Amino acid sequence: MDTNLFVNLLLGLVPIIWLVIALTGLKMPGYKACGIAIALAAVVAIPYKGMAPLNCGTAILEGVLSALWPIILVIIAALFTYNLVLETGAMDRIKAMLSGISSDKRILAIIIGWSFGCFMEGMAGFGTAVAIPVSILIALGFEPLPTLVGLLIVNSTPTAFGSVGVPTTTLASLLSSSLEMDVSTLTLSLSANTALIEALLMFLSPFFMVFVIGKGVKAFKGILPIVLVSSLAFTVPNFLVATFIGPELPDIIGSACSMAATIPLAIAMRNKPVPEEYRIAADKQQKLSISVGEGIQAWSPFILIFVLLLGTSKLFPFINAPLSTIKSSFQIYTGPVEKPTLTTFSWINTPGVWIIIAAVIGGLIQGASPQKIAAVFGRTVGSNVKTIVTICSVLATAKIMVYSGMTTDVAVALVALTGGIFPLFSPLVGVLGAFVTGSGTNTGVLFGPLQRETASQINVLPQWLCAANALGAGIGKMVAPSNIALACAAAGVVGQESKIIRSVFKYALIYTVVGGIVCLALAHVVS
Repeated sequence: MDTNLFVNLLLGLVPIIWLVIALTGLKMPGYKACGIAIALAAVVAIPYKGMAPLNCGTAILEGVLSALWPIILVIIAALFTYNLVLETGAMDRIKAMLSGISSDKRILAIIIGWSFGCFMEGMAGFGTAVAIPVSILIALGFEPLPTLVGLLIVNSTPTAFGSVGVPTTTLASLLSSSLEMDVSTLTLSLSANTALIEALLMFLSPFFMVFVIGKGVKAFKGILPIVLVSSLAFTVPNFLVATFIGPELPDIIGSACSMAATIPLAIAMRNKPVPEEYRIAADKQQKLSISVGEGIQAWSPFILIFVLLLGTSKLFPFINAPLSTIKSSFQIYTGPVEKPTLTTFSWINTPGVWIIIAAVIGGLIQGASPQKIAAVFGRTVGSNVKTIVTICSVLATAKIMVYSGMTTDVAVALVALTGGIFPLFSPLVGVLGAFVTGSGTNTGVLFGPLQRETASQINVLPQWLCAANALGAGIGKMVAPSNIALACAAAGVVGQESKIIRSVFKYALIYTVVGGIVCLALAHVVS
């Protein structure tokens, strides 16, 4: 590598290197570290890349506005739904319904950790898929550390379609203009490629979880069929929905199918003897005394979300098409580009809007007053201000890097270093991003343009390397300090973070290697 390429690589990576140092070494809060990353990106872009200050400012503005709508809207909507369900007490009924199905810890781990956990990832993401299931399982007598490790493993593969598809839809909106593709077309293409590259590891994830929580191969004795059914019942619908419909519903539909397939099997197995080491203690078992009506009431926000998102999806074009026309497009960035870059805001047909509507109606069904609903919404926004700042900062940094050419510089240098075998390392890039940011969405924003540029250099489909990046982002969440800290807090084992990281690291390494091999093997086949 010549000197210029090396210098360009280092300068292009300045914001990323800073985030690694700040978040892992200095233990700096994300909102502060990402705010400084904007300044560092601007320092490189303006004097070194010749970016005009006005253009840098409008790049930042474009990033912030793109973050607020629809990304932050979806995050707030999903967390608002969860908080409202907690406020009304419906979550207690949901917990009782889930935990009262079986006395076998292994089966409950599959239902709550895998099926329900993937549902929470599809609905809310941002740590809820680990935090909520782990609190339920520990309340039932599970050991905290192996349970956390198992849940971190299974939470790695649904990430790309988490938060109603935000990581994928965000990346599509970021890349659509540079790839000269309609954002809807690109979204579906990214979704399909991501589903393909994740399929194998997604199928294997619940097996790894049972292995970890059950402490070895012995855990599969007597329950292997139910693990297989539960895995297939999620993986197959997830793949089909992602391939043919889009990224918003794969996790939600997959988890619904998995629960629908797994729960009847679990009930049918209730009278079979359970080995002592896997049996729920009698004082931990919850008796089901919930009527069908009470169950529907408890689940009503989630049922409504499912119905509204599905009903307004492309499966129903006569609804989707007119709603999709209610939008505004603006050219925000003022700098030179090959073609005008328009930032589009869909005002009605966007997941965040439908989730909020579903949450409000569900809250009313559960007996919450309008005043209580408004108060919960206000608390949700107020308690996530730092998250909002972090995401806005990450998108602003990414926009500066893309428009200034920093991302292109890094891509060119990486191609020079790895050549045609870069796809082998493509998931590793995503792992690094998630380790730093703790977010699949932020990882896509940071490294999606880099993967796109690299793909063009080695003549590989950009959507494929972006899919590999998404896979890596999910894997990186296994070991992301921010994610593990949240999980440990939920499990009541604060201070055990380093032990968790050491325990889960080998699984993250296995996933990264397998993902890289799959990516390299199919890089020149997928089109």
